[in-house]
Amino acid sequence: MKIIKKAKERTAEDRRNLRNTVSDIIDNVCQNGDEALREYSERFDGFVRGAFQVSREEIDAAYAQMDPADLEDLKAARANIEAFAKAQRQSMTEIRDFSPQPGIFLGHRIIPVQSCCCYVPGGSYPLFSTALMLITPARVAGVGRVCAAAPVVHGTGSIHYKTLVAMDLAGADEIYAVGGAQAIAAFSYGTEQIRPVDVIVGPGNQFVAEAKRQCYGQVGIDFIAGPSEVLIIADETARPDVLAADLLAQCEHDPNAKGYLLATDESLAKAVIAAVEAELETLETAGIARRSWEDYGEVVVVDDLAEAVRVCNDYAPEHLEVNIADPDRILDELVNYGSLFIGGNTAEVFGDYASGTNHTLPTVKAARYTGGVWVGTFLKTCTNQRMTPEASAAIAPLVNRMAKGEGLMGHAIAAEKRF
Repeated sequence: MKIIKKAKERTAEDRRNLRNTVSDIIDNVCQNGDEALREYSERFDGFVRGAFQVSREEIDAAYAQMDPADLEDLKAARANIEAFAKAQRQSMTEIRDFSPQPGIFLGHRIIPVQSCCCYVPGGSYPLFSTALMLITPARVAGVGRVCAAAPVVHGTGSIHYKTLVAMDLAGADEIYAVGGAQAIAAFSYGTEQIRPVDVIVGPGNQFVAEAKRQCYGQVGIDFIAGPSEVLIIADETARPDVLAADLLAQCEHDPNAKGYLLATDESLAKAVIAAVEAELETLETAGIARRSWEDYGEVVVVDDLAEAVRVCNDYAPEHLEVNIADPDRILDELVNYGSLFIGGNTAEVFGDYASGTNHTLPTVKAARYTGGVWVGTFLKTCTNQRMTPEASAAIAPLVNRMAKGEGLMGHAIAAEKRF
């Protein structure tokens, strides 16, 4: 393995100040409810709303601002996301009356959570695509109360009109103009205007991520996400300009985002670096993308595809592109990634917007143990069992002996009553 361009080492952040700041925000919201939300709205957003819930009139006004072509684009993207979410839901089946032995009948039901909050960050860009990605699978899952929340455009008191329309199109029941760690606290514990929910999903800045971490347990979450990542495995058949474009598409998200190339050919690796520099000369978002690329962009020449697979599985990237002549050679060996994009025709950005898979994905190695948001994020698999008198009497002695072996005599007696 030869490193052509090395990323800056990510130092362990001093998270103490972040933890304390977020903890104070959560405590304030828990103690003071809407008063705390208004305080943070004035401080961070430069505007205090009377009602945090967005009215139908505001939603209709947002539709009036939409270009008809943009509205049709949102509908087309949502249709693909919904279709795949429905296919995922249909792949999950209930089990009824499975019998491991005569007279014992086991099963499980797949039950949607009763309520959720889909958090859509504002940040540098209006991420209306995230509204589609979060709300659509929640709706398909059958969640009874689907809430959406997003920060307002600074100084306006309003969510960006495209994000608001996307939230409504995707099927949100309630939409709230509130963001940041205070929004996570409000939907976890409730305020006068906001009823708490069972699950909160969606990305956000470090304050949102830390709030989700601290509120987990009181509320369910998808995962704790960090800066965006893409890792590309490429051979000499890949186009350098295409690889450069895909790397920079991630870099423009955030100065802390990471683009990582594993190339089997050194000349390709150097050509990609040159192509990145060329695109940065004209890229409108070069201010952010260049910082990300210079600090965290990495280009490595691997000895062979087997080494590329090992490095990739260890890194566990959020997005993984396999741009080689025969991707099928290694697909089964790749096991740690948020979402996989196979072949040069399959741009990662297609998944960001409209192909149908979800773009809310695990980062910072979380792909070792979880996938991204999907319809199952909003579902619970709950087991059940029933027995005939004969089966109950037959299994009770076994359970009685096991309970006595653990010293749990109350358990033993409960089994004994069925002898």
